[in-house]
Amino acid sequence: MALDKITTPRGSVVQTGHGSARLEWDPSFAARQNEQFSRKQKFVDSEVLRRCSPRVPFDTGMLEKSGKLGTVIGSGEVDYAAPYAAAQYYNTSESRSYDPNRGSQWFERMKASEKEEILDGAEKVE
Repeated sequence: MALDKITTPRGSVVQTGHGSARLEWDPSFAARQNEQFSRKQKFVDSEVLRRCSPRVPFDTGMLEKSGKLGTVIGSGEVDYAAPYAAAQYYNTSESRSYDPNRGSQWFERMKASEKEEILDGAEKVE
């Protein structure tokens, strides 16, 4: 059985000995999907910053603000841009005497307790 197939950016035509089938792509499909993905990614980035905020060590507030300043919402990367952010994240205790919720590994701790809520919220974004 011979199978002939012609593929173009707009779709495909497949012809067999029993007939042919035509597959045409909706030209707006990629744009719609990309826009929906972008909205969901913006939601996730914003939620990560918001939910990490009460866990970030706090002295002057600049470490927490550096997350807002260093992050491009929708990029998929949350970046705490303060020069001491990595030291605070990796090399300090997981809690502080002034607030036991604030301390190192704030993203990992937030993710462990709130990941499913963020994913559920992202699913609802249209």
